[in-house]
Amino acid sequence: MPYKASILIVDNNTDLSDELSDFLGSEGYAVTVVNSGQGAIELSKEKPFDVILMDVKMPVMGGVEAYKKIKQIRPAAVIVFMTAFALDELAKDMLGEGTYKVIDKPHDLDALLAMIEKSQKGFLVSLVDPDIDLRNKMRDALQAKGFRVAVCKSGEEAVALAKQKAQDVFFVDTELPALNVLETYLEIKTANSMAVVVMMTLYRQKTDEIVKQTIEKGAYSCLYKPFDIKEAVRIIEEIVKKKPGQTLPN
Repeated sequence: MPYKASILIVDNNTDLSDELSDFLGSEGYAVTVVNSGQGAIELSKEKPFDVILMDVKMPVMGGVEAYKKIKQIRPAAVIVFMTAFALDELAKDMLGEGTYKVIDKPHDLDALLAMIEKSQKGFLVSLVDPDIDLRNKMRDALQAKGFRVAVCKSGEEAVALAKQKAQDVFFVDTELPALNVLETYLEIKTANSMAVVVMMTLYRQKTDEIVKQTIEKGAYSCLYKPFDIKEAVRIIEEIVKKKPGQTLPN
């Protein structure tokens, strides 16, 4: 039997969460339900969930606050906000920080199922860049091409991601806080020897030496900003052809 994703439902509405749990369980998913943000954090410490369905509005600790803490523990988790209301500004900000999607209540169960299945398939690209605007623009463009995309703002987050989930390719900016791009590359490869790293930089002359050193250690190439997203896609296509068992999205 093929592996089915583990799902954590976080919602203080017990009737709704039980209904959702029954539906997803009937589809073969391993489902856990918790009714508070703090409970979700504690469970996330105990085990990694593939998908977390998180209600935005909850007493004591809302979904956004819980989301931030869970992402520190499990940066590879696919987190989906659920809401019956318009998103507030804080929740909108979280979309830029890596939330996979926002879905409306009441749920369209068929659409939800399709979304979960899609989140677990396909070539996985990770964008590591402290520039949130560029990160989001590149994420949106790659998702539109059918790729799964995770985002990180630091080398430490990228390394944690590499340890938790089998990322296929990392696009890593050279200007990172704390860990530099070479250190990030080496730690990613230690965590996942099959991961491919492509550097990105706006500062060709300033970063020339560290780019050279990182390529000598085995990094794939370097893209110089600003670059056309088609160039990133071309590189991904090259990498896919070299990875056994991988195919490009339809």
